[in-house]
Amino acid sequence: MLSNFSLEDAEAEALGQDLSQIIEYISQLDELDTEGIEPTYQVFEMENVWRDDEIKAQEADREALLALAPEAEDNQIKVPKVL
Repeated sequence: MLSNFSLEDAEAEALGQDLSQIIEYISQLDELDTEGIEPTYQVFEMENVWRDDEIKAQEADREALLALAPEAEDNQIKVPKVL
């Protein structure tokens, strides 16, 4: 659902002026000579670094981790209710 809000006349006028200034600022790009310039989608020569997910063995066991908790019950850490 689209948002529905109202603006005072002064707010609408100020917003209109702001948008006009933004459009004017962006339209300055039209003045640039881009003849022979290849489009660029990424400025830096970066690429994703992919790695395999690996499960690393942990030195701590369940009992040691539960012992760190202030309160535990049925092999789980007991926390206060959050509603």
